[in-house]
Amino acid sequence: MGLVLHPTRDVSEVVAIIERWAARHRKTLMVRAEDAHRVPSSVEPVPAEEVATRADALISIGGDGTMLGALRSAVRDPKPVLGVHLGRVGFLVEVEPPDLPEALSRLLSKDFTVESHACLACDVCGDDVVAFNDIALVRQPGSGFVTATLAVDGQRYGYYRCDALVVSTPTGSTAYSYAAGGPLVSPAANAVVVTPSAPMAGISRAVVLAPEEKIRLELEPNSAAVAVEMDGRVFRDAATEGTVDISYRRDAGLVVRFDPLRYQERNQLKLSLLDLPFLPDQLRELLPEELRRERNQRELEPPC
Repeated sequence: MGLVLHPTRDVSEVVAIIERWAARHRKTLMVRAEDAHRVPSSVEPVPAEEVATRADALISIGGDGTMLGALRSAVRDPKPVLGVHLGRVGFLVEVEPPDLPEALSRLLSKDFTVESHACLACDVCGDDVVAFNDIALVRQPGSGFVTATLAVDGQRYGYYRCDALVVSTPTGSTAYSYAAGGPLVSPAANAVVVTPSAPMAGISRAVVLAPEEKIRLELEPNSAAVAVEMDGRVFRDAATEGTVDISYRRDAGLVVRFDPLRYQERNQLKLSLLDLPFLPDQLRELLPEELRRERNQRELEPPC
């Protein structure tokens, strides 16, 4: 099994749970060599590009960003990815640390389902990248607006003049695109959403396209310098010209699910909470007393 770690959070307790389980079941754990200092010596360090290729499954320890990184690492040869929640909201991850031993045993016995995820395969000025949530062209503060034309299957449709231009998968429709006013798309659908953030001129509404359609965004000569973000990570900074060609790739990532219905219900609740103007401590007060006591008890219990 390959471990994919959150870049900054303390993952030692979760890794210890996994290590003890792996020792009992005689399973090998791997981690990229750069993270070797963050895990016990029993976890084998390997080159970053070999973690996904050598592993039968990946365990992502963090939030949605870590999960997206695990999916991208295995895009050439998709492996099941189990998400362990250490983040804040977490729409992709399913397992909480106290439930990890049971989840690992179910993973070993193949008692789970696989949720298939599509990605966006992008040619950014000649460089190939993939994104499971979204790719975005974002203005730099104080530098003007993103001005780009949209072409679909070679036919020019119009232009955008906005703060950011977000192209998302159905999974990514709950992220940047949603914050920019885009629609929520069912994860069961196959579609691509193009959403402008704070549009000033040109196309001002989100556009939903078919997965077979090829998308091209081309910066206009009067566009400000833009950053190109892939799943929230800056891929190119201060681009002033060039094109982004985007196509939709089905079944590019495999996410482990143990209870799909419960997972969907939990995400519906999270989406509703995102629209409430409350701080996390205030949101806890909205929970019934019984649920608050249960949550507090689980936070106090040491991991088994």
